[in-house]
Parts: sequence; C-alpha cells; structure tokens
Amino acid sequence: QNSQRAQQGQPPGSRKEMIAHYRGEATMARGRCGVGARTMSATAPSFRRRGNLGKTRTLTRMAVNKVMISGAPASGKGTQCEMLSVNYDLTHISAGDLLRAEVSTGSANGLKAKEFMDAGKLVPNEIVVTMIKDRLAQPDAAAGWLLDGYPRSKDQADALEEANIRPEVFLLLEVPESILVERVVGRRLDPETGKIYHLKYAPPESEEVEARLIQRSDDTEEKVVPRLETHNKNVAAILDSYSDILVRIDGDQHKDKVYQDIQKALESLSVSA
Repeated sequence: QNSQRAQQGQPPGSRKEMIAHYRGEATMARGRCGVGARTMSATAPSFRRRGNLGKTRTLTRMAVNKVMISGAPASGKGTQCEMLSVNYDLTHISAGDLLRAEVSTGSANGLKAKEFMDAGKLVPNEIVVTMIKDRLAQPDAAAGWLLDGYPRSKDQADALEEANIRPEVFLLLEVPESILVERVVGRRLDPETGKIYHLKYAPPESEEVEARLIQRSDDTEEKVVPRLETHNKNVAAILDSYSDILVRIDGDQHKDKVYQDIQKALESLSVSA
C-alpha cells in the first residue's frame, strides 16, 4: 500500500509508516532539503506572535507536539532545543534544570528531592516523573512540549509510560565520538564575559581575548570520554521503549543543516497525522 502511495506521490499513511519512510529517506534528504528555519509547512497551520522587541514571528503549529530529544555532550542538543522551542512554540523541559529549580524554590517535590540529594542518593524516579507531570500540566505546555535528555534509563522510561507521558517522536542526535571529543576539548571560557569559544570552530576575536581564555576542568578528554560512555549506555537502555517513533538525526553537520533535517522529520510527521 505504501509503495502504491509513493508511486502516486503521496506520503505513507500512518505516523509509524511516516517514521519508517523518513528513516529510509533521511540520508538522501541531507544536503538537499530546501526548508529554511522559518519556512512553514503547507499542511501545518501557523500563527503569528509579537515578541518582546515588538517584532512579529511566525510559529508552526504541528500535529506532532510531544517531542523527546537525546544527544551526547557537545552534540549540539542545547542549540537545537532552543531553535525548536522558539520556532515551534514547544515548552522546553530539561529534567535537570527542572529538578534544580524545584529544589531552589523549596516546592513540595523539591524538598523531597533535596533529602535524597543531601544524603548523596539518586532522586527516585517517582519524584522526578511527578515534577515532569506537574510541569506538563501547566498552561504554557498545552501547545506542545520538548523533553530534553530524559529518560536516561529503562526504569525512567517505564515510569514515564506509567504516568501516560509518551512522545510522538523521539529525536536522537548522532555525532561520531571523535568529533564530540574534539568539540569538548577545544572549548575555552572567557572568565571576564562568560562567553564560550572554540579554538577551531569559534575562535576568539582578538589576541587579547585569546590570552585570557581558560579551559574548564571538565572539558578534557579524560573527563569527557567517561561521560560519553555513560550517555551511550543510557541511550542503549531506552531505545527499545521508543523504537517505533525513533528518528535518527546526523548531528555532524552545521547547526542550521541539523535543524533543517529535524524540521523535515517533524513536518513530515505532521503531514501523516
């Protein structure tokens, strides 16, 4: 049936079929998808919102509005999350940031989590999942959400399932480990401005700035390799839970090209919804 639809120039019918179709087309699509960061899908309704500076920006409304994203340290996940949350009006939820915020404000969940943290123990899944569930219940998440870097284990994935928290697509940014190590080891911090540079990809503007740059203690090969090993184990543990909605994205590209591939995947899924 899908082959007949393809001959007629139509996309696969169901969302799962669309994901499978996209997996097969992703490699060929890279380098030729002419979708700009602000281009609207013909099938995805959009609306206009006035920003803080009085400028009007156009946002895409998608049928797919529950997204999980995973990527190793230095994979560019943070950049993609920022672009997606802005352009698709998705509420960006980082479990780590959420946990720290709850503890800082002294909420009921935060106080429970703090007891375990102060004792040097891992915060139980039920507490973190409750935080996420409460956050998703807030009005700004009604239009859609982007869950960043969570779950990290099969137990956490199962806990989310039990709480009826399931994405419609799971994005996995893939970057070769050698590139990730190079990205991390080459990072430098300007202690005066807090700006992050990279000796190869984003060098400082002047010799004066370069002279005062420092390398953070965790931006070394000795530190990053174990972090990457942990990430790989975490991803391997949860992929079975999301295999039917998994979309792999080549993260070893310019950030705009990575975003275009993500956008193509999301809007293709919107067509089939």
